[in-house]
Amino acid sequence: MSGYLKITILGCGSSGGVPRIGNIWGDCDPDEPKNRRRRCSILVQKSAEAGGPTTNVLIDTSPDMAEQLNMANQGRLDAVLYTHAHADQAHGIDDLRMVAMNNRARVDVYMDETTESWLLNRFDYCFKTPPGSGYPPILNAHKMTAYESVTIDGEGGPVTFEPLLLEHGSIPALGFKMGSVAYSPDVNGVPQRARDAIAGIDCWIVDALRRAPHPSHANLDLTLEWIADVKPELGVLTNMHVDLDYQTLRRELPEGIIPAYDGMVLEYPL
Repeated sequence: MSGYLKITILGCGSSGGVPRIGNIWGDCDPDEPKNRRRRCSILVQKSAEAGGPTTNVLIDTSPDMAEQLNMANQGRLDAVLYTHAHADQAHGIDDLRMVAMNNRARVDVYMDETTESWLLNRFDYCFKTPPGSGYPPILNAHKMTAYESVTIDGEGGPVTFEPLLLEHGSIPALGFKMGSVAYSPDVNGVPQRARDAIAGIDCWIVDALRRAPHPSHANLDLTLEWIADVKPELGVLTNMHVDLDYQTLRRELPEGIIPAYDGMVLEYPL
């Protein structure tokens, strides 16, 4: 064993969160705190020993990022990894300015070629100082390629991420495998190579948007089929819309499959 891996679910809601603007809860009970869902993101922390210093990696910068990191009491990051560049995964990027200030250094961000192109186009000022601006850049861009592992080092020691190539409607998206945990929040197709990479894993955190089919996300039935095929020890549902009530899912889901909730913590040895 080389240490401990801690995964905190910072957000497990769909692109509009739960409740949606207008206090639209759908089928979710507003009196159940675990139905209040921010946009999808996780914090991955590795420590060499229990209770020791941690290496801190954020996956995706949701529009709720500042609140999410404050909830997790985490102000410093060793890196950020992106699954893709849709707004609900990326548009909290400007708040990395506060992380860079806490770090007293630029934040290293890792993304595939498509995501890099989109983010450098939309948020170029984060990566280089625009003409006439006095603000320094806050981010260092690093390109990732599917199935080429990336290792992030920090005070808790190195942690390795394997990017998995997934289908997300008309665009590719990445999932990640780190130790015995896999994360794929936005996906409607899991190619065989990705399934083989995570087969029999301890924990798979995976998209389950709603009950009805969707063109770019897995619905509940499809996700359950994938979990039956991949056979993780634990399946954790994320990216859930307003029609998926937490307690209803707890009653309905088979053994070994649970819905996520904001603030959920999962811990595994490395």
